[in-house]
Amino acid sequence: MPDVNTQPSALDLFVGKMLADIGAAMAGASVMMGDRLGLYRMMRDSGPTDAARLARATGTTERLVAEWLAAQAASGYVQFDPATGLFSMTPEQAMVFVDEDSPVYLAGAFDVIASAWRDEPRIAEGYRSGRGLGWHERDACLFCGTERFFRPAYRHNLVQSWLPALDGVVAKLESGASVADIGCGHGASTLIMARAYPKSRFTGFDYHPASVAAARENVSREGLADRVTFEVASAQQVPARGFDLACCFDCLHDMGDPKGAAASLHDALKPDGTLMVVEPLARDRLEDNLNPVGRVYYAASAMICTPASLNQPGQAGLGAQAGPGRLSAVIRDGGFSSVRVAAETPFNMVLEARP
Repeated sequence: MPDVNTQPSALDLFVGKMLADIGAAMAGASVMMGDRLGLYRMMRDSGPTDAARLARATGTTERLVAEWLAAQAASGYVQFDPATGLFSMTPEQAMVFVDEDSPVYLAGAFDVIASAWRDEPRIAEGYRSGRGLGWHERDACLFCGTERFFRPAYRHNLVQSWLPALDGVVAKLESGASVADIGCGHGASTLIMARAYPKSRFTGFDYHPASVAAARENVSREGLADRVTFEVASAQQVPARGFDLACCFDCLHDMGDPKGAAASLHDALKPDGTLMVVEPLARDRLEDNLNPVGRVYYAASAMICTPASLNQPGQAGLGAQAGPGRLSAVIRDGGFSSVRVAAETPFNMVLEARP
């Protein structure tokens, strides 16, 4: 039997955990930089390389790239071969850091993380005042980072499994439906649906004018402006009626008045219409969310989602881990007669509500 005195103490274990977390936090900015400078992409495309070759290929400085490579290897983000002195990426690492069509592409998450650090002083003041910090008041990297972070999940699940999980919705979309995308941001979810269902028409709504402007640029670039439009409007005041489908992608919990949003969407739908609410995966009890996914979502909620909600009228503060029970109650309070969990992934849940 091992001597109990040689076992790590509780303090040793906790300090070890903190060292891992500090290393990850320090590495985050280097991930953003590697993404921005094209270092990861060049490593994937060129195969095993050293600092000199990677610096020449990306127009960067060899000595700095050498230190970046060492940091990436120490984090396990790239591979280092001591026998050759070369660095490389595995296919799995490239899926996470380079391939934006990959279902596990995560580089965009670091822009979201950066926004929390950059805005921390104002978030802290919002904690003191109780007014939070509005989405429209955030560092701009939050907006593009949110699109890059969520788009892979939408690309690989929305058409393939989420919409088919809703009763009768795909048939309507295939024959020609009217769809509202509430809190559309830069329009990633709207455009994915529009490409898949060419007979349907789509309108994205967001209260943030800069995001709507970006969405309009995206739809123009894709040549879909004949059946996709974007408008500045709040979820509580949707300025149109007669929709077959209304969608809220990862945004209902951010709203100050989600009940008011649900009521507005209830009125905007046809009597046989459907509301689809996509939210971060969560269970109804805190203790059931104390896991790696819950850790990410609670941290994001404390620094982004809940401050945004408390900055709006209503100040509901649902948070990103509200759970299906609370979300369903809010949607029912908005006038919907039935709500069910239609689908789940390791990161999202899909609620279907009917008038």
